Amino acid sequence: MLLDRRIGSHTKTSGGLAKAALPYVDAAGSETLQVYVSNSRGWALPAGDPKQDVLFRDGIGEREMPAYIHASLLVNLGSPTELTVERSIATLEHALRRGKAIGATAVVYHAGSSVDEAHAEKAMHQLHEQLLPLLETAAAEGLPRLLVEPSAGGGRSLASKVQDLEAYLAAVDGHPWLGVCFDTCHAWAAGHDLATPGGMTATLDALVTAAGPGRLQLIHANDSKDDCGSTRDRHETIGAGKIGSAPFAELFQHPATAGVPIIVETPSVEHEGHAADIALLKGLRKV
Repeated sequence: MLLDRRIGSHTKTSGGLAKAALPYVDAAGSETLQVYVSNSRGWALPAGDPKQDVLFRDGIGEREMPAYIHASLLVNLGSPTELTVERSIATLEHALRRGKAIGATAVVYHAGSSVDEAHAEKAMHQLHEQLLPLLETAAAEGLPRLLVEPSAGGGRSLASKVQDLEAYLAAVDGHPWLGVCFDTCHAWAAGHDLATPGGMTATLDALVTAAGPGRLQLIHANDSKDDCGSTRDRHETIGAGKIGSAPFAELFQHPATAGVPIIVETPSVEHEGHAADIALLKGLRKV
């Protein structure tokens, strides 16, 4: 099954990685998936279940389905608190090693924040000092790649507008093991007007200019409950929010998205909600 711009969703794992995730992706019509391997809002680093790891790895292999890990939302490499930075690096390394165990392609993490203006310069230095060695280790050991996801803005974010990626990547010497995850809701919240015709194209053009060709390696497709520039990260079902569905058709036409998997993170109690979003995106993919 060779697909361009595979579409899937963030997938539940409660009850067992393979036991929960594989039936979920089948029911939702997913072609790719994303999971947590630790608490999304905690620092605990569970070892995982080796049997479930094998079943999951075999399951995605049989489905020819690339898998992604989203690191804990607490990760903040720009924090002025030393313990937070230490825990963030440990969390990313844990996710990378768990990723290798389960056959994941990459680990997504949020760009982080310096929290206050006085710490902004030091925060970028921390990226160089803390993240660069981890990228070197990951590359040398064949661990999954890391993908930085720009935030929704606000709070002295290290990267929210796609143009911020230029300085962020420069802080780690443009290391090839660091890619980019583009979140449509975050970009909208940060002030990129994706809803205006041509807005998605212009934003992706700016991303390629800032990050370089081939650096975009994953997309989070989410509508937004809030207005453009709100800095509020509140996802909505695709087509039911302020972005609307038309910009996603534009996204599929952009050359930078060719071969890049797309993950839906829209509100869903069960797989039915994600199935509807995935079906809608598959329809737009054909246009």
